[in-house]
Amino acid sequence: MRQSEILSYIPAEKVHSYAMDSKTTKQTLEKLGIGYTMEAFADIKQYSHKYGMDAAIPMVTTPGVSSPAQVLQHWIAEAIEVVTAAREIDSIVGRTIAGNWADKEIVQRVLERTGRPRPYGDDTDIPLSSWNANYECRDIVRFEEGCMVGILEQERAGRMMISAETEKRVAAAEALAIEMNNVGFYGYNSGNNRTYGFLNDPNLPAYVTVAEGAKSDTKWSTKSYDEICTDIRTAMNTLRANTGNLFRPERDAAVLSVSISCMEFLSVQNDMGTRSVYEWVKSMYPNVRIESAVQLDGANGGENIFVVHAEQLNGKRVMDQYIQEVFRLLGVEKKAKGFLEDYSNATAGIIVRQPVGVVRYTGI
Repeated sequence: MRQSEILSYIPAEKVHSYAMDSKTTKQTLEKLGIGYTMEAFADIKQYSHKYGMDAAIPMVTTPGVSSPAQVLQHWIAEAIEVVTAAREIDSIVGRTIAGNWADKEIVQRVLERTGRPRPYGDDTDIPLSSWNANYECRDIVRFEEGCMVGILEQERAGRMMISAETEKRVAAAEALAIEMNNVGFYGYNSGNNRTYGFLNDPNLPAYVTVAEGAKSDTKWSTKSYDEICTDIRTAMNTLRANTGNLFRPERDAAVLSVSISCMEFLSVQNDMGTRSVYEWVKSMYPNVRIESAVQLDGANGGENIFVVHAEQLNGKRVMDQYIQEVFRLLGVEKKAKGFLEDYSNATAGIIVRQPVGVVRYTGI
């Protein structure tokens, strides 16, 4: 069994768009999940002098090609800024760049140590410790998106001071990024594969309906400051109890992910108008990040939800988003009337490694 190489882990709060510069190297791009096939590189070298690139229009000269990093910098700089920019799932979970675009699946080993000491006796059997291993498999799904630019199209766009090829590359990059974000939340079902997301990983705990407020309703739109704070406090205390105090909300890092439709209710203030729910959370739980996502709207049978998950337990992350390639240049084809480019990405979605570190609430 070959162990997948983890190229990088980008914490959720540090995922942001990457602007390429002269210091960008091939290794830097690989750690960000940006790659290309050697055939594509050969095509670039062969055809790059025959048509316009990403430089401003009109072009006077075409920069030379001397290294793979410069090729990518010259061709798809804007596209890379799009695909490396944080989307909602990245802001919640982060990115782990692991494995390879050609891999079939990611396997996560879950190891549990067991043992139960007993009172000593000269004649009693010796209680033995042991371990138990389970393997969580996630299938890798690959998507592709291309762009084709014709000579006449390029010429006419140039007169409008628009780079047709740049806009199409960025559109392709954005489409791939959106699809990867969708998989991060919902997974991907293509038959018998196992690719899950933040909302449907099979290891996730069941939803719990929040308590009713004074108006006999569970929705935050009808609840007071104290009642909303109570819902969040209950979630934090439940997470503490489920982990046997391994997670301490007043001390440890966690993420409170809220339906975007309910984010505004975090601004509800107390009776004295001196503090909002948001301010209370940041005061009581300083290491808890608050994130929102439209995908959480109606996520449980039409009911809005919020999720709290610890970033780590026992030094290991509670959940990971495994990405093999954020953006990959597959090939470039020079045609008689223009050129065609093909791009791809690859992701295994979300693996909830420690379900005990997650609580989910519905009905808000």
